[in-house]
Amino acid sequence: MTEETPLSIIIVGAGFAGLTAAIECHRKGFTNLLLLEKSPSLAPLGDIISFGQNSSRIFNNWGNLRDQLDPIIHKAEEVHFHDASGRYVTTQSFKEEHRAWGPRINGHRGEIHSLVYHHALSLGIPIRLGISVTKYFETPSHAGVETSSGETFTADLVLAAEGVRSKARTLILGSEDLLTLPSGYAVFRSWFPTPPSLYTSPLTSHLVSKGDTHHAWIGTDVHFLAASIKSGREISWVCTHVDASDIAESWQLPGSKAAALAVLEGWDPAVRELVGATPEGRLVDYKLVFRDPLPTFVSPEGRTLLVGDAAHPFLPTSIQGASQAMEDGVVLAVCLDRIKGDRSRLREAVGVWEGLRYERVHRIQRTGVTTREQWHKADWDVIWKEPEVLHLKREGWILDFDSEKDAEERYDSVKEGLVKEGKL
Repeated sequence: MTEETPLSIIIVGAGFAGLTAAIECHRKGFTNLLLLEKSPSLAPLGDIISFGQNSSRIFNNWGNLRDQLDPIIHKAEEVHFHDASGRYVTTQSFKEEHRAWGPRINGHRGEIHSLVYHHALSLGIPIRLGISVTKYFETPSHAGVETSSGETFTADLVLAAEGVRSKARTLILGSEDLLTLPSGYAVFRSWFPTPPSLYTSPLTSHLVSKGDTHHAWIGTDVHFLAASIKSGREISWVCTHVDASDIAESWQLPGSKAAALAVLEGWDPAVRELVGATPEGRLVDYKLVFRDPLPTFVSPEGRTLLVGDAAHPFLPTSIQGASQAMEDGVVLAVCLDRIKGDRSRLREAVGVWEGLRYERVHRIQRTGVTTREQWHKADWDVIWKEPEVLHLKREGWILDFDSEKDAEERYDSVKEGLVKEGKL
């Protein structure tokens, strides 16, 4: 990469996919970057988000960011399972996993995102807020985007990282995309400062007065997760349920406590009390969607890529959506570094990137369905004999994985395979 003509990269979307791609490309020496984000401001909104060891290790490469995360992340190393009535079933410990693979990072989505966003700014990465991309285009020599304000931006490479509604899919698929399909489920989500009533109630005090805790209740076609954080000062809960609302357009509606309590009729009184203590305005009902695997993540000219949810949206039960978005950015930076900014080899780098990512992300996507079905279709006659059936599957091929190292080690073999197939 020469000083006179550094490879230029536009990234659309300042979520975890876009920010990771920008930070990792900068880390590899690519400084001609521009990140566009449609939101006019990035307030610390949202609720709980989880990063497995395969992505939590990425934060360690970003200066002192890991130290900044420590005070705000969930510290519990086990989850306690109950049936819907509240009967205790089993406890799954993650202590040995943490010793072997390193820690996970769970915490408030908005708070973690804010730290990552400000780290990108501290590196000098230019981020323009309030820029809504309306069209993607490309030629053999460059790619670009048009915005709602009439501006046009061009670069050698464009990354579409703005989520499942990305307009880049039309360019990449060659036709109008039908977007996503309903999964048949939605999830109530909430996060709020712990009210005094939860500390004093005999039904809920154990959830918030013993430091960070994590509990799960499993019922037929419903599961409910509650996590206290910051030594119990804040609490988060999510409830995955059959989707009975027509929220296809926004995918998210203000949640109704009455609707949540109706779903949880007859459940553990502790669960119902926690829902009842949720402040107004702190509950949403979010439609869970999926998409069939796309035939490719790469545009015809090889200059526009789909990354993160734009390429592969995950169900929450995979516990890997944010992690795979981050892996996308890490692997792309490795591939671009291997060609040292040589534009004549850009299609090579992009092709290898897709080869490294495609099978892995789709294989992990499928785990979201299997985990949900493991709980929602549970055979309780079996579970009372073998409680561990409820435990989350923690697989080394997913979690004990270094995406940067893997990309470095497999780049040449993937490239050779593409050459043999006549794709390079």
